[in-house]
Amino acid sequence: MSEKRVGKQSIVFNDPPIIVSYASVAGKKESEGPQGKYYDIASDTDLFQGKNWEEAESRMQLMAANTALEKSSFKSEDIDYIVAGDLLGQLMATSFGIKQLEIPLFGVYGACSTMGESLALSAMLIDGNYADRVVCLTSSHFATAEKQFRFPLGYGNQRPLSATTTVTGSGALVVTSPRCNKVDLNKTQLRITGITTGKIVDYGIKDPNNMGAAMAPAAYDLISCHAKDFNTDFSDYDCVVTGDLGMVGTNILYDMLKTENISIENIHMDCGMHVYDRKKQDAHSGGSGCGCAAITLCGPILKKMMDKTWKKILFIPTGALMSTVSFHEGNTIPGIAHGVVIEA
Repeated sequence: MSEKRVGKQSIVFNDPPIIVSYASVAGKKESEGPQGKYYDIASDTDLFQGKNWEEAESRMQLMAANTALEKSSFKSEDIDYIVAGDLLGQLMATSFGIKQLEIPLFGVYGACSTMGESLALSAMLIDGNYADRVVCLTSSHFATAEKQFRFPLGYGNQRPLSATTTVTGSGALVVTSPRCNKVDLNKTQLRITGITTGKIVDYGIKDPNNMGAAMAPAAYDLISCHAKDFNTDFSDYDCVVTGDLGMVGTNILYDMLKTENISIENIHMDCGMHVYDRKKQDAHSGGSGCGCAAITLCGPILKKMMDKTWKKILFIPTGALMSTVSFHEGNTIPGIAHGVVIEA
């Protein structure tokens, strides 16, 4: 087995890839939330001058990618690959959003865990010497997700308290090899030092308005596996960050971890619980969608790492692997989670 492999599902990077820049684009509701000041582009509209919701999401992706590139001093022609995805059928927001960048693309789908999958694959490309510079990118949009997975906004349906609100936002990161000649090794570095790849976990949940319950078992499985693979009790982490479990999923996760005597409550942050002010904004159980973990990572989380408030985190975006077809055929909602260790 490769010396880079750790345990059953993990990899350690001895020459860690570096996050040299990151950018976040947020919609109106998200910009009005508690994290609004951390976003690079905080919009007062959800259309982003597009003609429809889908075009709006594509525009968000292009804005996030361009902003991250500008902050990195790289141009699109300097990038070897872009690893990107979204929630729409056949990655529609991605394919229409970034085609003008003309960067070789790996389109990925991990539902709301896509940011973790993108970061993990990018780090592997760089560590394997297949690339020196990669852009990681994802997005979601409340209106496009509601139209595809639930009901169009004009239907005016009631949503139960267990439902999460799909975040309108996009996050992008530029990840490079430490060998890259434009990397200033004297500055604070954000390094991807390891990953744990999640498995598909299905506990039989069928309710699309309770995705936190569908994803919590996947987060539990990932955390349990990461603890075994890295032989850690998480005392060496400043924060364990889950993607979008929301209030319901977070409580389920804590209960499941107790069965293995794992306690993360004091260092845990769920992006879905922080993107909105649940007392002032109508967000039900919290935020969800690819953009939820993406804009929180590319906003307040990495800001805390750059100023060294946090020095080591485990970033675990979570995804509900459902489709309109699977739901209407009465299938369950499998979950998945991917873990990325980021150190400053």
